[in-house]
Amino acid sequence: MMKLIGLIGTNSNKSTNRQLLEYMKNHFEDFAEIELIEIKDLPVFNKPSNLKIPDSVVEISKKIEDADGVIIGTPEYDHSIPAVLMNALAWLSYGIFPLLNKPVMITGASYGTLGSSRAQAQLRIILDSPEIRATVMPGSEFLLGHSLQTFDKEGNLIDLETVQKLEALFNDFRLFVKMIAKLSTAQALLHKEAENFDWENI
Repeated sequence: MMKLIGLIGTNSNKSTNRQLLEYMKNHFEDFAEIELIEIKDLPVFNKPSNLKIPDSVVEISKKIEDADGVIIGTPEYDHSIPAVLMNALAWLSYGIFPLLNKPVMITGASYGTLGSSRAQAQLRIILDSPEIRATVMPGSEFLLGHSLQTFDKEGNLIDLETVQKLEALFNDFRLFVKMIAKLSTAQALLHKEAENFDWENI
C-alpha cells in the first residue's frame, strides 16, 4: 500500500487544515496509509553553531524519505504560509534533502472564500527552491473555503461535490506518485547539486 506523510502546516490547536488531513487519512485508508505529522513544536530555525540538526527534525526527515509522497496542508496568514510551516521547511532543507524529487500534493482550508489560494501559490515557489526541489503535482489546488461550515460533527466533509473533487485530485496524486518514482535517472545529480548549493557563494 502507498505510504504518504501529511504535514500539518499550523501551530493552531484547532484547525480546519488539520481536520481536512484527518478526513483524508480516514477517507482514503483503503488506498494509502497517511501518517499525520505535527510541526508546531519544532524549535525556531537558526543556523546551529555546531551544525547539528534537532532530533525532532531528523525524525520527520526520515519519515518523509521513507514515504512515497507528501501532502502539505497550509492555512493562509496575511496572504502567505504560516511561519511555523516556513520554519519546518527551513529545517528540512538545512543539509538534509528529504523532499528532493518527492511528490507533493498541497491542500488548504480557510474560513473565507479563497481557501488559502495565495498561500498555496507561495508554497509552490518555496518547494521549487534550490535547497528543497520537491515535485509538486501540477494543476492540483484543493481549496476548501468557508471551512468552518464544511464538516459535520464526525469530521466528514458535508458537500458531495467537494468530496468528489478531493477524491479526483487524490486519485491523480496516487498516479502522479507512481509516475515520479519512474523518473529517477537524474536524482543523484540533483541531490549533489542541492548539497553543493550555497546562497552565500553565488
